[in-house]
Amino acid sequence: MRIRVIGCSGAELPGHNIPAFLLDDVILFDAGSFTNVLDEKAQLGIKDIFITHAHLDHIRSIPFLADNIIVGKAGRKISIFGIPPVLSAIKVHLFNSAMWPDFTVIPHPHDAILNLVEIKLNRSLRVNSYAITPYKVSHTVPAVGYLVEHENGRRFFYTGDTGPSPRTWKHVGSRQLHALIIDVSFPNSMRDMALTAGHLTPELLREELDRIPFLPEQIYITHPKPQHRKVIEKELKHMKLGNLSMLRDGDIITV
Repeated sequence: MRIRVIGCSGAELPGHNIPAFLLDDVILFDAGSFTNVLDEKAQLGIKDIFITHAHLDHIRSIPFLADNIIVGKAGRKISIFGIPPVLSAIKVHLFNSAMWPDFTVIPHPHDAILNLVEIKLNRSLRVNSYAITPYKVSHTVPAVGYLVEHENGRRFFYTGDTGPSPRTWKHVGSRQLHALIIDVSFPNSMRDMALTAGHLTPELLREELDRIPFLPEQIYITHPKPQHRKVIEKELKHMKLGNLSMLRDGDIITV
């Protein structure tokens, strides 16, 4: 499994892209920033997009992808997967013909560019050689993380935005994770804000890892606020976990 980190920042500033992770060049997890990074050919290679939650920094590039498809007469169709509250928010607040053209019915309701596909919690979906399963995480809006399992037995879990989520690890942690991509947005001094906003700090991450029966082989940190990145990185180093690293835009994860 090859995952390209298109964006992994918890805020947008020059040189910091908001979340998007591209698996094998065709499956995207979150869609904050990819149309501003990938060329047209790479954009049109994407077939399926899995959204963790409906906050703008995780869905922003979808409208521009749809626009690029129709303007370029590419004839492509994209499936957008999410739990019902996520897809409902996207439909009502984004593709509503006021905020943006409704590409869920363009060019024709029965032949639209975007296909919104509802998925159920804890139910696996087969995409190519993968089983992809959404598990509920704790955030300020309905949100899931995705367990991705290749038919060869390799697996990773991407949390999206999450605060402490002990129930999640009862499901996910029962199997060995070869990679965990997990949110740490704030430094330890901002623990209260992290909890209120549904995110983690290094200390809260340590508490989450202690809940997982089998420590993941590799732990990758995503979503740090750029203003606090250096402090977060220093605090993570104090944890003295040799298999932990902070992601940067452009990184390649091999699972």
